Amino acid sequence: MAPRLQLEKAAWRWAETVRPEEVSQEHIETAYRIWLEPCIRGVCRRNCKGNPNCLVGIGEHIWLGEIDENSFHNIDDPNCERRKKNSFVGLTNLGATCYVNTFLQVWFLNLELRQALYLCPSTCTDYMMGDGIQEEKDYEPQTICEHLQYLFALLQNSNRRYIDPSGFVKALGLDTGQQQDAQEFSKLFMSLLEDTLSKQKNPDVRNIVQQQFCGEYAYVTVCNQCGRESKLLSKFYELELNIQGHKQLTDCISEFLKEEKLEGDNRYFCENCQSKQNATRKIRLLSLPCTLNLQLMRFVFDRQTGHKKKLNTYIGFSEILDMEPYVEHKGGSYVYELSAVLIHRGVSAYSGHYIAHVKDPQSGEWYKFNDEDIEKMEGKKLQLGIEEDLEPSKSQTRKPKCGKGTHCSRNAYMLVYRLQTQERPSTTIQVPAFLQELVDRDNSKFEEWCVEMAEMRKQSVDKGKAKHEEVKELYQRLPAGAEPYEFVSLEWLQKWLDESTPTKPIDNHACLCSHDKLHPDKISIMKRISEYAADIFYSRYGGGPRLTVKALCKECVVERCRVLRLKNQLNEDYKTVNNLLKATVKSSDGFWVGKSSLRSWRQLALEQLDEQDGDADQSNGKMNGNTLNKDDSKEERKEDEEELNFNEDILCPHGELCISENERRLVSKEAWSKLQQYFPKAPEFPSSRECCSQCKILEREGEENEALHKMIANEQKTSLPNLFQDKNRPCLSNWPEETDVLFIVSQFFVEEWRKFVRKPTRCSPVSSVGNSALLCPHGGLMFTFASMTKEDSKLIALIWPSEWQMIQKLFVVDHVIKIMRTEGGDASPSETQYISEPKLCPECREGLLCQQQRDLREYTQATIYVHKVVDNKKVMKDSAPELNVSSSETEEDKEEAKLDGEKDPDFNQSNGGTKRQKISHQNYIAYQKQVIRRSMRHRKVRGEKALLVSANQTLKELKIQIMHAFSVAPFDQNLSIDGKILSDDCATLGTLGVIPESVILLKADEPIADYAAMDDVMQVCMPEEGFKGTGLLGH
Repeated sequence: MAPRLQLEKAAWRWAETVRPEEVSQEHIETAYRIWLEPCIRGVCRRNCKGNPNCLVGIGEHIWLGEIDENSFHNIDDPNCERRKKNSFVGLTNLGATCYVNTFLQVWFLNLELRQALYLCPSTCTDYMMGDGIQEEKDYEPQTICEHLQYLFALLQNSNRRYIDPSGFVKALGLDTGQQQDAQEFSKLFMSLLEDTLSKQKNPDVRNIVQQQFCGEYAYVTVCNQCGRESKLLSKFYELELNIQGHKQLTDCISEFLKEEKLEGDNRYFCENCQSKQNATRKIRLLSLPCTLNLQLMRFVFDRQTGHKKKLNTYIGFSEILDMEPYVEHKGGSYVYELSAVLIHRGVSAYSGHYIAHVKDPQSGEWYKFNDEDIEKMEGKKLQLGIEEDLEPSKSQTRKPKCGKGTHCSRNAYMLVYRLQTQERPSTTIQVPAFLQELVDRDNSKFEEWCVEMAEMRKQSVDKGKAKHEEVKELYQRLPAGAEPYEFVSLEWLQKWLDESTPTKPIDNHACLCSHDKLHPDKISIMKRISEYAADIFYSRYGGGPRLTVKALCKECVVERCRVLRLKNQLNEDYKTVNNLLKATVKSSDGFWVGKSSLRSWRQLALEQLDEQDGDADQSNGKMNGNTLNKDDSKEERKEDEEELNFNEDILCPHGELCISENERRLVSKEAWSKLQQYFPKAPEFPSSRECCSQCKILEREGEENEALHKMIANEQKTSLPNLFQDKNRPCLSNWPEETDVLFIVSQFFVEEWRKFVRKPTRCSPVSSVGNSALLCPHGGLMFTFASMTKEDSKLIALIWPSEWQMIQKLFVVDHVIKIMRTEGGDASPSETQYISEPKLCPECREGLLCQQQRDLREYTQATIYVHKVVDNKKVMKDSAPELNVSSSETEEDKEEAKLDGEKDPDFNQSNGGTKRQKISHQNYIAYQKQVIRRSMRHRKVRGEKALLVSANQTLKELKIQIMHAFSVAPFDQNLSIDGKILSDDCATLGTLGVIPESVILLKADEPIADYAAMDDVMQVCMPEEGFKGTGLLGH
């Protein structure tokens, strides 16, 4: 099928030769494209929107092909959630709890630990009732041991593929959204478990942690002088091995046990010699546990960055580890075999994922435990290769070759070895009866859920099959052919064929024209279907109005024909009008036309014709109920009305001919008649029409007002020349000798008065002094004499007595404010005193100062400036884009850029000479801030970074913003303000004295060699708290 534009042109090509009054039914059907050939499936690749008879590519392919039962539902097979035969049960990752899941699986496969936990008595007797468990009450373990018991019972006998450990995690108080140090978790939990089990009476339960995991070593120090040997015995539950600089596990163990020399300042005090002597110190392994946990210290503290980092170096280890060479007492059995490898995927210490490879002690087969997913390794072999290829190493170190029975890993952080025995345990550990009953109950719930899901799946499939046949049959009856037809929107048909969304009633209102028929421009989004199919649709889904053959709108087609013919005729008429405009027109014969309209009449005509073409798109919006918002349409209409139409540029505000002849010109009758064809509603002004009488009166009044304002401004300027020019002004700090009295007005009044005097025709005259803005509600002055000589001097203007007399004549004075100088009294006759009238109001003054201080400490989204310094000199640095910076043009700049004559909203004046509205006490603070900011704001220099901050954000958060702006890591930032060092990262900016417009100096330390650490910093914006506040620390 031809493209959409070609179909559009072909549908209206007849309009070039047919006049509007000659339009016939054949032309109407051609415009609505009734008889276009329908498309054929397989030939047409996608739906032709320009052809209402094309019913291909609207979503029918999913119904006409082979039936796929899975497409009829969104319910997964419940059997996918069932535990596989001879497999283990997984654990749900609750967000960032993969580190917990790995240890739970390792501990579960320690058969001795599991057996001991099952022997631990439970306190769930309240939960038991008679011979069984209360059906209506869910079991809630009370202690950590009970949680672990129930979790192990489910891991052993559950029918589910994975279980939810949220009860256990919640009991420990762990944050499920924060990934923690896995090694620290292991230590703390083992300590908690040992402490909990130590209260048990059964020795097999009480001592299980020590029997399985506890070994003993001694710190041995030997004096070089006398040979005296001192020992300090210590228990261990894991050996923490340094891996830096090593390639093999045995090297790490040797370094752990190597001898250390104590010399110089580090000499040892020998009790035998009674003095400090050179000595040697080392660790001797005295006894080893059944389960030997070897912690590979991959996560270390980086002194340069101040944060943890991960060592991604390869370490080789064997499946058989002989510890006899490392033990002091020889002769025992110290051969261990590898039973678990705990893996951390990822290159960063603050992100990544934890998994575990664990050997089944009963079958000897290796399994990979990855949260919910359990994978059995082939051939009873440990396979770590795939884990090492997940993250590219920054060092790009090649993986060493490993021999048989050995492995290499750069992600293993803990190795678990079990003491080797001759035969594997064959006895199956039995789950206690009360726990098994809980497991059986959970399995019953799971089976019920499986049955319910399977039934829902079956119902969805049956329903889908029935609809499939129904839709398939109805789609075949959609094409109309020569039989009676109706129109339905393409969008509705697509939704009808889309099973994922429910089918709504048919809504054809959006495609109607102003005559309540089908708009011809909407035919591209409509489809012509058979009356048979339409009857079924409306009976099943409802809606309307129905668009039959009678919905073809002749009026719209005729109007469109007229518009198209005008468009074709426009170029010729444009040349004709231009020629007519060159001819001279008699003043008594012609019409007034706006010069602006004449310059753009061709463009206006085109836009108007296009608007008539697109009226339906603007008025009807989208199909099927998604109509335009009423408020939006009103706003668009209002904007359209504000745009001037043809010849409206010579209309005055009263709708008459404007008085300015410079904006219009006279055109001939012939030119006007041509223009009227395109703008029949344009205002018509024959040359004999008089200008607007009201505008003439207003013009005369305006001229008189301007003359009056000029006269007033000239008189006031002559009366107060020094005040206007800001010359010979008195100063409080250097009181003039010639007077003992000075008067005060607000600086705001003086500035507004100067604006008027400079441009009297563009500003309204100032009528009132408005001194109430300087007083409190009690009538007292808000400023002290000292403050008026310093910070408040920008808010007041001092007036000479002679000037004050003139001000009283020229303006309305609401309050007189003056400062008087007097000699001191009897106590100190030589001391000069200054008294204000009215007097200072101490309470309101104190309240004002408190409010100012509070505002400086409780700001939000205020601007501060950060300047980088090198060797205590400010420098410009443009290496990073500015984030959260304020605009270079501030509100004050915009305000100063206003025309001097523009009215200020806080200074309401009228032409009638009425008094200026008083500034209330409540608005006084805002008024004062405005003046202060305008005069004292910081001028941002080139290269300085402006940041938006709030008083309640911490210094740590500010450092993160500075890192974005300057590419300097927080740990390299040294910040100061007014010589004071800012170092407390947890303190808020308000408490540190950072106020709006402050300038903070940034001095950066030397950059570290590896800025990959910046990735870690981005993830540790808040101080690391570890397991603080959790059950692992007794909370």
